[in-house]
Amino acid sequence: MTVIDSTLSGLSLVGGRSVGQRGECFHAVNPANGARLEPAFHTATASEIEQAAQVAEEAFPLFSAVSGRARADVLRAIADDLTAEAEAIITRANLETGLPMARLQAEMARTTGQMKLFADVLQEGSWVNARIDEADPQRKPPRPDLRSMLRPLGPVAVFGASNFPLAFSVAGGDTASALAAGNPVVVKAHPAHPGTSELVGVVIQKAVQNSRLPAGVFSMLFDSGIEVGVALAKHPAIKAIAFTGSAAGGQALMKLAAARLEPIPCYAEMGSTNPVFVLPGAMRERCAQLAKTLQTSFTLGSGQFCTKPGLLFVPNDGTGEFIEMLSTGIRGLQAQQMLTHGIAARYKQSVQQRIANGQAKLIAGSEAEIGDGCAATAATIFSVSLEKFFDHPELAEEVFGPTTLLVHYGSKNDLVEAAERLSGHLTATIHGTEQDLIDAADVIRVLERKAGRLLFNGAPTGVEVCHAIVHGGPYPATSDSRSTSVGTLAMLRFARPVCYQDFPDAALPTELQRANPLGILRLVNGTFKRD
Repeated sequence: MTVIDSTLSGLSLVGGRSVGQRGECFHAVNPANGARLEPAFHTATASEIEQAAQVAEEAFPLFSAVSGRARADVLRAIADDLTAEAEAIITRANLETGLPMARLQAEMARTTGQMKLFADVLQEGSWVNARIDEADPQRKPPRPDLRSMLRPLGPVAVFGASNFPLAFSVAGGDTASALAAGNPVVVKAHPAHPGTSELVGVVIQKAVQNSRLPAGVFSMLFDSGIEVGVALAKHPAIKAIAFTGSAAGGQALMKLAAARLEPIPCYAEMGSTNPVFVLPGAMRERCAQLAKTLQTSFTLGSGQFCTKPGLLFVPNDGTGEFIEMLSTGIRGLQAQQMLTHGIAARYKQSVQQRIANGQAKLIAGSEAEIGDGCAATAATIFSVSLEKFFDHPELAEEVFGPTTLLVHYGSKNDLVEAAERLSGHLTATIHGTEQDLIDAADVIRVLERKAGRLLFNGAPTGVEVCHAIVHGGPYPATSDSRSTSVGTLAMLRFARPVCYQDFPDAALPTELQRANPLGILRLVNGTFKRD
């Protein structure tokens, strides 16, 4: 069975045009039924990679000089055009990923919403962190006039994610934040959803053209494997990398970025097991609610979220009802559909390996229920004592799919030690009463060092796009714990501070001019003000 979409060319987008057909061909596959989707897509050639990097480099001086409000207009235009084309984009995304239409509609809303959120930040303008220390000629020695603000880095290579074909892909948060900060973007589209990527890429391409910006502000390259991504990471025109995906992929890009003649920042979000600590009071008071909340969280989207809770620390005593309800809930689920055959195969292998090793006991789900196809995967729950968990650190590694591991602890000191032994995570969650929280103060202090977002009585799945959110964490969850890939703070990844000393007013960026014509918030002689 073959599905044909005549609106797609299968060609990479370089600047304002589609390019060549000489690269290796590949097809998208519908994970629900195995149907090959037309048209064929063509991996970008070395020449096309070079062209994309060059036009991005050429566009950078002009685009970086464009006002924040003009960039805001571009982002809003992209959001509006995506909304206008949403039906076609979502229909193709459903074919390529098997994700439900409702999920994709919500993801489209998130994608356009974050574009508009960045536009609002640009419109207001204070994000540039303008700092001014005025000259003091009477001081000994005299102090010069010093003014600094954030300026763009240069062309950014963005890697589309497999599990979010819209919100973390071609028009996702990395692209939005890089463009907002004034950087041209070269996207490597994910091979699992190339048609979706092309439809979205054309929307961005046209919005850039209609805004009369340099065509090199946006390019998108197809790749059936990793060669295009490697070439982009090594190209001297690229000044930063943004990646969402596996630990192996992110770590490989980190090494490439660090090994360059001019090392560049690599912002890799690589996932985590997102530990949940269930404290005794919570287990006593709301066992049923906890079971439902956590079951929903680790099976949501077939467990294919980077914030899926893969470790549940539960008390040794009083958990029988909780475990029974959790297991019953799992048994009532239909087969879980995975995004790709590769992801499904890795999940099956991980479950089989955990069973074969014998350190953790399978308490819900069955190896026999895990089929070979994307649409025939069973959720599973494993259980282990804290002592065995400590003895086998591989149990703390992420398994991408609908599974979780119950770790049984005894005392509060056990929890402190467990928290200390954790590596870096995107999230850490505590379920408890107010008294539990007071008693677990030592655990919280440890978790502040281990995760980017701490939750109380919630579920880690679901990441709000806003100003305060942090979607990041210490290595190996991400490559740089000082950053976030979601929310408006994400812009700061693609900017650097530049200081201007004793510049005449006319030569200063508008944000630093003495009259503050934009009316932004600035730190002037140590005091924040808008005048």
